[in-house]
Order: sequence, then structure tokens, then C-alpha cells
Amino acid sequence: MQKTPALTAALLSAALLAGCASSTDSGSRLISFPGAYKIDIQQGTVITQEMVDQLRPGMTRSQVQYVMGSPLLEDAFDRDRWDYVYSMQPGGGKRTQQTLTIFFKDDKLVSVQGDLRPTPQ
Repeated sequence: MQKTPALTAALLSAALLAGCASSTDSGSRLISFPGAYKIDIQQGTVITQEMVDQLRPGMTRSQVQYVMGSPLLEDAFDRDRWDYVYSMQPGGGKRTQQTLTIFFKDDKLVSVQGDLRPTPQ
């Protein structure tokens, strides 16, 4: 007889806690609180068209680093490749990403690939 209140309390607690479980669709529907402030999330090195327009074939590594900043990735297996990645997700919005890869030969800039290209002069 004394076990009935304890068993009832345990079952009630289990039922209430089941409502706190996360959804099974891998978090695609996250809980959103109306009016809650969401911060902008920036990651990587900012890449602008003005910066890319300053790049010229034949520039040294230090000149490129002065213009672009430090690369996000320096390939351990390919010393002549620098990768710049910048992503921005405005508070609660869709994430955008820009990539830029710079190639060197004999420590001189030879080509630029990515989302932004130097504008021809």
C-alpha cells in the first residue's frame, strides 16, 4: 500500500520529463523564443573585394599577408597554398560563406581562386 504513492510520483515525474526531450529530427526545429536577441556569428578572416583587388601576380608572401591578413589555413602538405575562409550568420539568419585560395610559386603569388576574384584593370 505504501508503495503506491511513490510509484505514482515516479510515473508522473517520468511523464513530465518526457516533455523535455529534444525532437528526433536532429535539431532542425530548434526552440525559438519570440523576441529573444540572437547575436551575429562571424568566423574566419574577413575577405572584401577591395582586398582582393590589391592582389597582383608576383607579390611576395609578406605583401599578400599585409593585404589579406593571416590565412586561416596553411596546408601542411602544400606550402604554396593559403586558404582564407569567412562565414557570417546574422542573428538567426542564413549563414553565408566566402572562400579564397591563393597559390604561390617560388614564394611569389601566381594565382587566386575562390568566391572573389581580382577585377581586371
